[in-house]
Amino acid sequence: MSNVEVEFYWRPGCGFCAALDRPMSKSGFNVRKINIWEDPSAAARVREVANGNETVPTVIVGSVAMVNPSFAEVEAAVKAAQAA
Repeated sequence: MSNVEVEFYWRPGCGFCAALDRPMSKSGFNVRKINIWEDPSAAARVREVANGNETVPTVIVGSVAMVNPSFAEVEAAVKAAQAA
């Protein structure tokens, strides 16, 4: 288990989001899923880190933002944040 919060920005119908959600939901990470279609501030946050685009999945771990990351990239970011 991890006390590092993982912000997981997604939207319904996104196949890449669903593919990343499967390992994330089994990871034991402290994941906060945020639907960008229901939260305009979340959509704005994604645009901030994704060059003005609403590209999902976008995952933020601490100060590290990743656009369409693999689970391995998310896992590495969580481990780095835990070690910090």
